[in-house]
Amino acid sequence: MSEVPDNFLYTKDHEWLDLDDDGVVTVGISDHAQEALGELVFVEAPQAGVIFANGDACAVVESVKAASDIYCPITGEITEVNAALEDEPELVNSSPYEAGWVFRIRPDDVTALNELMDAEAYETFLAELED
Repeated sequence: MSEVPDNFLYTKDHEWLDLDDDGVVTVGISDHAQEALGELVFVEAPQAGVIFANGDACAVVESVKAASDIYCPITGEITEVNAALEDEPELVNSSPYEAGWVFRIRPDDVTALNELMDAEAYETFLAELED
């Protein structure tokens, strides 16, 4: 069973979000997603300063199995990317919720986070996928 921390929000595209005290949201891919992809060999993060709309493909992760888009879970401006992933993409595998975060975004509308799943809803969603 995939790890699903209680303190994050989740999307149906398997991104996780963590709202920081400064109003910026840290985004990564869930444990379930990294397990499905397998060993990551490359992460193409978005550029800081770029504005993305909710649902836009904004990053790419490549594994030994496949390449997959990461979709922007909320509309906003990218404030920071995880530069460590450039040399160590496997951080997403070993630490998807900590060292393996992908980017940070300042949301246009923080209330958009209310549309996302909490940990319990995401676990239910994952269980339904397995059926």
